[in-house]
Amino acid sequence: MVNKAYRRARMADRTATFVLYAVAGFFLLLLAAFAIYVISKGIASYTPKYIGFKTNGIGLALFNTIYVVFVSLLFSVPFGILAGIYMAEYALPGKLTSIIRTCIETLSSLPSIVVGLFGLLVFVDLTHSTVSIIAGGLTLSVLNIPLITRNTEDAIRDIPDTYREGSYALGTTKWQTIVRVLVPSCVNRIVTGIILAAGRCFGEAAALIYTTGMSGFINYNDWNPLHPRSLLSPFRPANTLSVHIWYLKSFAIMPEKDQIANMAAALLMILVLAFNLGARAAGRSLERKMLGTQEKTKKSRQEGKPHGI
Repeated sequence: MVNKAYRRARMADRTATFVLYAVAGFFLLLLAAFAIYVISKGIASYTPKYIGFKTNGIGLALFNTIYVVFVSLLFSVPFGILAGIYMAEYALPGKLTSIIRTCIETLSSLPSIVVGLFGLLVFVDLTHSTVSIIAGGLTLSVLNIPLITRNTEDAIRDIPDTYREGSYALGTTKWQTIVRVLVPSCVNRIVTGIILAAGRCFGEAAALIYTTGMSGFINYNDWNPLHPRSLLSPFRPANTLSVHIWYLKSFAIMPEKDQIANMAAALLMILVLAFNLGARAAGRSLERKMLGTQEKTKKSRQEGKPHGI
C-alpha cells in the first residue's frame, strides 16, 4: 500500500510538473512568435525617411513615449513604494486596512478608458488647462501606483521575520531596518513591479487619447522646458507610439499609413524589450551594491579569512 501510494504521488507530481512546463513553454513560444511577427513586419516596412522628426516621422512619437513614461514613473514609483512599505510594516490589521487594500485592488483593475476620462476631468478640465504630457503622466500614475504598491507590499511581507529580528537586535530603528535590510533584500521584486508598470505605460493608448492628445508644432531650437512649444515642455500635447499607431490605423488617409504603423509597432516592441532588459540589469546591479557587505562576508568565510582583511 505504501509503495502504491508513493508511486501514485510521484506520478501526480510528474504529471503536474509536465503540465506546468508545457503551459510555460506555450506562453514563451506565443510571446516569441508575436515578437518575431511584429518586428519582422516592421523591418520589412522600414524606410529611413519615416524614422526622423519630420511630419510623417515617428521620431517625435518615440521621444514622447519615453517622456510620458518617465513623468509617470517619476510620480508613481516613490508613492507606490512608500505606500507598499506602509501597508506591509505600519498598517495595523483591521477594517480600515482591509478597506484600503480593497481600494488599491479596485484601482489596479479599473479599465484604462475610465482612468483616461478621470484624468481628463481632474488633470485637464478642473485645472482649466489643455491636454499635455504632465496630464498623461499623472493619469498613468493612477494606474501604476496600485500595482507598485501591491507588489512592494507582497515583496516586503514575504521576507522572513528573522531579518527584522536580527536588525532590531543590533539596535536599529524600524525605519533603518526597512531601508537598510528589508528593501535591499527584495529590490529585485520591487524592480519587477516597476517594469510591469512601465510596460503598461509604454502600451497604453486609451487613457492617453484623452489626456495627451496629438503633437502640435514643435520648435526644436527651443530647449526651455517652460515654453509650450519646446520639445522638453511637459505642458505641450504629445502623441505616444501607441496613440500614433491607433491614429494611423483609424483615421489617417496617407498612403503609407500601414507601413508607418508597422514600423512604429516594431519600434515599440523593441523599446519595451530594451527597457525590461535594462531595468533587470539595473536591479541586479543595485541588489549587488546593497547586499555587497553580506556577499563579501560570505566570501571571506569561505576563504577562511576574517571579514575586512
